[in-house]
Amino acid sequence: MGKHGARGAHIVWDWNGTLFHDIDAVMAATNAAFAEIGLEPISLERYRELYCVPIPRFYERLMGRLPTEAEWEHMDGVFQRHYHDHHLRCRLAEGAESLLERWQDGGGTQSIMSMYGHEDLLPLVRTFGIERRFVRVDGRTGPSGGSKAEHMARHLAGLEGIPAVRTVVIGDALDDAVAAAHVGAHAVLYTGGSHDRAGLVGAGVPVVDTLAEAVAEAERLAG
Repeated sequence: MGKHGARGAHIVWDWNGTLFHDIDAVMAATNAAFAEIGLEPISLERYRELYCVPIPRFYERLMGRLPTEAEWEHMDGVFQRHYHDHHLRCRLAEGAESLLERWQDGGGTQSIMSMYGHEDLLPLVRTFGIERRFVRVDGRTGPSGGSKAEHMARHLAGLEGIPAVRTVVIGDALDDAVAAAHVGAHAVLYTGGSHDRAGLVGAGVPVVDTLAEAVAEAERLAG
């Protein structure tokens, strides 16, 4: 990354599966939720092949039908409970701290927009000592399981003086690319989280295997 190449550009980071390497916790919680309604456990490869939002559609791909409202509420509750237990052992993605520091030192700004609940996200970010790297940290408000697009619109509206054309969303899901397009920003998708590469390529945006590559692409796109 060029020393001054990031100046004036902005990265909106996704949290789960991107900055926060929590895929093991996600898999444990997902399979616990499946077991509650009699579904067989799935592998990480199968999860990445089928994952989509809204989340009930993901369950439909596995069950052959949409879960009922009662099933969805129960499975979501089980998932959240098991995720809370497992995520405490998760860490930041490899190299994340130094990348955040270098982007900031190079004159760029950055923020977090996550579909993880806002009240849970803030203390978790603080636990890793990286809060000072971000001009804004927003988690999901309202029910889980929906799309990121409207949340992203509110997030960007709160970033004063940062134009969408110089903003790059870095995330691990197709929904991150959809959210970026919704607000007129660029997107880079990372293969370390919820989707496999084949699934991400269809978004028509750069797909990378490391966060270092993602930041290099962000610098190029927003330059």
